[in-house]
Amino acid sequence: MYYHLSYILMIIRKLQTKIEQKFFRGKAIVVVGARQVGKTTLFNEVLRGRTEKVLRLNLDEADARELLTNPTMAELRQLVADNQIIMVDEAQRVVDIGLTLKRIQDNFPHVQLLVTGSSALDMRARINEPMTGRKWEYMLFPIATSEILLSSGILSVKQTLDNRLIFGSYPDILNYQTEVRETLTNLTGSYLYKDLLEIEGIRKPALLEKLLVALALQIGSEVSYNELAQTVGSDSKTVEKYIDLLEKCFIIFRLPAFSRNLRNELKKSRKVYFYDNGIRNAILQNFTPLALRGDVGALWENFFISERLKANHYAGRYAKSYFWRTKSQQEIDYIEESDGQFCAFELKWNPHKANTSIPATFTKTYPVAEAVVVTPENYLQYM
Repeated sequence: MYYHLSYILMIIRKLQTKIEQKFFRGKAIVVVGARQVGKTTLFNEVLRGRTEKVLRLNLDEADARELLTNPTMAELRQLVADNQIIMVDEAQRVVDIGLTLKRIQDNFPHVQLLVTGSSALDMRARINEPMTGRKWEYMLFPIATSEILLSSGILSVKQTLDNRLIFGSYPDILNYQTEVRETLTNLTGSYLYKDLLEIEGIRKPALLEKLLVALALQIGSEVSYNELAQTVGSDSKTVEKYIDLLEKCFIIFRLPAFSRNLRNELKKSRKVYFYDNGIRNAILQNFTPLALRGDVGALWENFFISERLKANHYAGRYAKSYFWRTKSQQEIDYIEESDGQFCAFELKWNPHKANTSIPATFTKTYPVAEAVVVTPENYLQYM
């Protein structure tokens, strides 16, 4: 059964309090994340009720890009004027935006800069390097389980789990359940990859589409760049480049294999997951109910790992993430390493398979703080 989530409009994002606490402390506040995850909405909520004068600049618009492209100091003074807060949306759209933001920060210390970016493509050079020591940076994800839990309660989280496994957790998806297919189709059509297609000048968008389909079919499985190249009709270097670019657009993320002490551990393998289940299913145009699907285990794995990444980021837990597998086919779906300790998670959609055990080879070799089989019945304690 699918539920209409009209109350999602009331959800408070986990980052809101952190951002509010950073205002007027001498640094820009930068929020990055995929398009449509709610970055602008988050800043608008933070600004709601504040009395300072705000200038909003959306760099998807040509006029705004022109204003912030290599302005003179006189032009900057005219731009800043008596504004106390300047919000810059889609900062990656201007090549030298970092230098411009640095000049504003240094010459107008009374101004609070709020900056969003939908792509890490060249963001390091464009913002990070010029703004070193001058910014706080956060990543915003699609709506997290913990955000729904805090805003709407445990019942809502449980009732909407099936929905989120199929349609994902983008704000517009949760708000407008009657338009989910259209919204997801529009997102995956081109808008989500707008920066990749424009900034990087991808010459083969058809190849990108084929690669996304191939990756969507392989969540939960190890991926080989050579095999993907054969599947999409390209070469392994191009495939690896495109995967790197998709990761920098916050669409997918790679999970490396963990190996350290055992000779038969897989060392160079990797898995690829989507930050959002709905995007994955839209790429395949498969919104079949869970009871009729053959990939529910993979959907559960993708969902839990992406939700765990959100939870760790928002809680400030700095953990390295891996999967583990040996040549003798022993495996663990998801591992976190933090402060020299490991947490091992085996992910099972069916609670009746919860008696699956974590391989003793791993627990005897490494300092494991926790080893658990995660199902829909117990996953909330790890969110």
